[in-house]
Amino acid sequence: MLAGIRRVYDKRSVTDGRRVLVDRLWPRGIKKGTQSVDLWMRDVAPSTELRKWFSHDPEKWPEFRERYRHELSGSKALAELVGMAKRQTVTLIYAAKDTEHNDAVVLAELMREKGA
Repeated sequence: MLAGIRRVYDKRSVTDGRRVLVDRLWPRGIKKGTQSVDLWMRDVAPSTELRKWFSHDPEKWPEFRERYRHELSGSKALAELVGMAKRQTVTLIYAAKDTEHNDAVVLAELMREKGA
């Protein structure tokens, strides 16, 4: 079950289940091995080119969503993440300051569409 999405800097909640970091880059100020991240799945993150193009510009959000969904079509990593969420509670973790325009939002939409 997909519990939702949270920033990596938010405190862990008892309802989070497995916290999966879905960013390509490790978040600043967070030590690897920290309890705020259980698994890092960088393969579901947007490509470096797409991430740099988007640059968290809300004006580019509609096109970013479309391009990112296209990148994820047929993704083995996405299928693995969906399968995981069907077996256990999963929370998608991201580092972006913008809580409405980030890759975890798109991933959550796709996962819900796939029954996670």
